[in-house]
Formats: sequence, C-alpha cells, structure tokens
Amino acid sequence: MNYPNIVSGIFRSRPNRFIARVEMDGREETVHVKNTGRCRELLVPGCRVYLSVSDNPARKTKYDLVAVEKKREDGSFVLINMDSQLVNDVAGEWLPVSGLFSQNAIIRREVTYGKSRFDFYIEDGDRKAFLEVKGCTLEQDGIAMFPDAPTERGVKHIHELMECRKDGYEAYLLFVIAMKGVRHFSPNDAMHRAFGDALRQAEGVGVKILAMDCIVASDSVIINQSVPILL
Repeated sequence: MNYPNIVSGIFRSRPNRFIARVEMDGREETVHVKNTGRCRELLVPGCRVYLSVSDNPARKTKYDLVAVEKKREDGSFVLINMDSQLVNDVAGEWLPVSGLFSQNAIIRREVTYGKSRFDFYIEDGDRKAFLEVKGCTLEQDGIAMFPDAPTERGVKHIHELMECRKDGYEAYLLFVIAMKGVRHFSPNDAMHRAFGDALRQAEGVGVKILAMDCIVASDSVIINQSVPILL
C-alpha cells in the first residue's frame, strides 16, 4: 500500500487519542492520528513522524499521522507504520500471494457469519475459511507483542474464530507487525492475560495463528516475512 503524498515533522504532544501536535517548518500543526491505541512507546516528544497529506478541503485537519521513527535501546532507529486503518488493505494485498490459498481462491472482505463479522472470508474449492487481522505496533527488546492495551473486543474475536472452527471452517488470526527487525511475536500477557489465554486456547482447537512483519517506508507498507510465534 502506498500513500500519494507524505511529509515529515517532529511530534510534540497528543492532546487526545484522535489528534497530535506536530512541528513542521517551524510551526505547529494539529494532525489526525490514524491509530486510537495508546502508542505511548512510539509517540515520544521529539521523535520524527510522517504525515499523509489530505486533498479534502472540507477536513478540519490537513494531515494524517501514519508512521513514526522509534529509537531502540541500541541506538538504532526503526520505522513503524501506525495507520490502523491500513492494516486490512495491506492484508488484502498479501492474501492472494501468501501461498495460504490457490490463485483461484475467492476472497471477500467484511463477511458476516452468525452474529459475527470477519475481516476476510475465503473459498478455495472445498476449503472455506474465515480470517481476522490485527495490527501490531508494540515492540520491546526485539519482541513484537499484542495488545498494547486491554481488548475485550480482541478476546471476543478469538472466541468467534473458535466457533467457526467448531462449525467446520478453517480459521486464521493474522498479526500484521508493522515494522522489520523483530525476533518473534508473543501475546502481551502483562497487559491482558485473557487475550493471551484465548490465543493459546484457539491454537489448541485448530485456529491458525500467523505473524508477518512488514517492509515500511515513509510512504508505503507491504507484508514481507513470517515471524516465529511464541505463545
């Protein structure tokens, strides 16, 4: 996925979860943050951020904050895409070439089953599958983790996937890790143990857990390689 017009600035503050104050060319701009998560380890005053420029004159804010440079403990920097609205689009580009299904597979988005709505539904010959996507931006000491805040909604999604598996469907949970350079993925039990427990239970009943890292540039993001999973 690509952004057509990107500029950079210096993050100064985040008055609430929807907006941030960013310094650009000596002036401060109010920008929209395309991730309502806490992101406290990412949005540190003084860090460099990347903004997508909107061409909609009716908008209150001209810019969307979509990526951030994070300084690691070893002094190196990693670019992280934090546009949570882009995750499903990135997954949608990857699925047809993922090798999970054949080239003839029919892939549909936002499909309802029972009382649940899943990010993707796939039919591939006799195979029928539901797939849910979670974007991951939290990294500590080379370990990617999810969630970065308690998520009862996430626990609910896992149980819904287990129900699909019980009904005879294939079921997948894909974690899109919006950066490179992580050693493995693990559930963030310290933040929300119930999510980790549900994830381990889901794997035990046949839900397939996937974690993929991404090649991130200031103006693009693409799923790249599989990351080891330690539950």
